[in-house]
Amino acid sequence: MKIDLGDYEAGKDFDGDYDKALARIQKRLSHIHYAHIVHRRRAIIAFEGWDAAGKGGIIQRLTAEWDPRYYEVWPISAPTQEELAHHFLWRFWRRLPAQHNIAIFDRSWYGRVLVERVEGFANRAEWERGYDEINDFEAQQVAAGTTLVKVFIHVTQKTQDKRLKDRLEHPWKRWKTGLEDFRNRAKRPQYLEAMHEMFARTSTEHARWIVIDGNDKKAARIAALTAIADVLEAHVPMEPPKLDPEVEKIARKALGKI
Repeated sequence: MKIDLGDYEAGKDFDGDYDKALARIQKRLSHIHYAHIVHRRRAIIAFEGWDAAGKGGIIQRLTAEWDPRYYEVWPISAPTQEELAHHFLWRFWRRLPAQHNIAIFDRSWYGRVLVERVEGFANRAEWERGYDEINDFEAQQVAAGTTLVKVFIHVTQKTQDKRLKDRLEHPWKRWKTGLEDFRNRAKRPQYLEAMHEMFARTSTEHARWIVIDGNDKKAARIAALTAIADVLEAHVPMEPPKLDPEVEKIARKALGKI
């Protein structure tokens, strides 16, 4: 399926009671997370998208009802000197989830074919080779039984500018922006080209991209959480665990008829 980001710019307001919809999807996600724990399944959720697209807000609501012992959020920024001394996927291999855990990447290995490509941190041979390396890496995860979800949050230039301006003017949001936001903004056409090639070359049968219209935050959050829940739920048994008879026997003896 060809992905054109221009198809994700309507920015329609959320239709319905947002608080109730959020509570419903978070309850569903909590059951899905418990299913991963008790059935010893693992998953990876990778987020990409524009600066100020709303990735952090979605991640915050995604994990709101999750047991913090069984998930990890990895905010990915520029590689360290140690990481630069290794293959670009090395730092991601080190962060893969254990059984019954979910790893969430706030930006991911796709930096090789996005920011590293556009900003010249990787040469053409490196980022061209990156597509096959990424596809192989993802195929290996899926073959090992890991559910992989890839989510891209898209916003228009107008929406991004409004949010960047809000960050500058809000004293408790200023820390969220920096020079790189405006460096990237200045190269939007180059990023769009890289993004569309990324979709074309890495949206595979075992690891399809999910694109979310992020121009209305509430609608984007519900859409993203629902899409993630759909993929996770399809790859884990959703039957709750049976009560251990020995535990039940001891518990009823201890608790009586409560």
